Amino acid sequence: MTNLIEPHGSKELKPLIISDKERLREIIEAASLSKRQKLNSSAAANVVMLGAGYFTPLDGFMDKEDALNVALQMQTKEGLFWPVPIINLSTLKSTEFSKGEELVLLDPNYSDERPIAIQTITSVDTLSAHELEVILENVFGTKDSNHPGVKNFINQGSTLIAGPIKVLNYSYFPEEFPNTFDTAMGIRNKLDSLKWRKVVAFQTRNPMHRAHEELCKMALESLNADGVLIHMTLGKLKEGDIPGDVRDAAIRKMVDLYFQPNTALISGFGFDMMYAGPREALLHATFRQNCGCSHLIVGRDHAGVGDYYDPFAAQEIFQKSIVEESLKIQIFAADHTAYSKKLDKVVMMRDVSDHTKDDFVLLSGTKVREMLSNNEDLPPEFARKEVADILKSYYRSK
Repeated sequence: MTNLIEPHGSKELKPLIISDKERLREIIEAASLSKRQKLNSSAAANVVMLGAGYFTPLDGFMDKEDALNVALQMQTKEGLFWPVPIINLSTLKSTEFSKGEELVLLDPNYSDERPIAIQTITSVDTLSAHELEVILENVFGTKDSNHPGVKNFINQGSTLIAGPIKVLNYSYFPEEFPNTFDTAMGIRNKLDSLKWRKVVAFQTRNPMHRAHEELCKMALESLNADGVLIHMTLGKLKEGDIPGDVRDAAIRKMVDLYFQPNTALISGFGFDMMYAGPREALLHATFRQNCGCSHLIVGRDHAGVGDYYDPFAAQEIFQKSIVEESLKIQIFAADHTAYSKKLDKVVMMRDVSDHTKDDFVLLSGTKVREMLSNNEDLPPEFARKEVADILKSYYRSK
């Protein structure tokens, strides 16, 4: 076994999935008469992450005190560092639920009321309007309902149902992404088999263009790492983002053609993007440590959206003492990367002070989508042709 970094807050991973088929059958039978709650998509994604060991050492959904403590101080009442509340919110009234009862949690991704977990309720609380605002302001940095993460959060309801869970399955992710979705346990096992010890993680919700490719290679070289985990979000994204299967195909094509053999591991996780900027960057780091990664690439406006966050706020938050004292994973702090016409290669903008904006090949997301929709070729300095062809095919099929 290689000497991988320890999981967060634990000597070993604590996945909440029930993997024994006989025990799984018994649990489902025992809960057949229990009350049922259809989860929102975010809570269902939290279930998948808890089941897959990514959210080690949590044992389920936080109560109100923990949720507010995490929002305000980034730690639970017991002192565990955690950057965002992991909660089960419902639009139903708190009187619908009782402390001590078992609740069958239903997966919203299926129409046939398919159970995804069993929760033992330890408390039921109502978040006041002020408490909801406290969470929004501290986790998202804004109450603006135009922010996709805020909009999603305020639609989840105010009844907070806390308690440990037993996870029954990983929702649609293993079926829809059979070669990509993996658990924290599965990734650790793969890293062990590859004999990688120093591993840098790259978070992506988008297809990877030349700048992303070169950024991974820069991190590999600079850190003298054994390999990079290209780890993509497979859950719900905001409108306009490219679907997971298309991203998956594009990334695999790029790695197959343009990375040295055995330097990149492609995987994916079942989580909905929050677009929470710095706080989400911390969450990304926390569960990459649980995967066994020693480093996470944190670039300009990591996990951000629009102009809600300062460009390097996601890097600066890692300098807080509570973060430095709590996480073993380190960050590879990156600037915006782009192709330099002067140097004929991709560079970090901070490293070329003699450049002006016109010296780079820069395309906005809007311009890229417009070109792909019109079946136009993207500049080879911006995107690999083989990757762009996959994206063009997707836009033509829309």
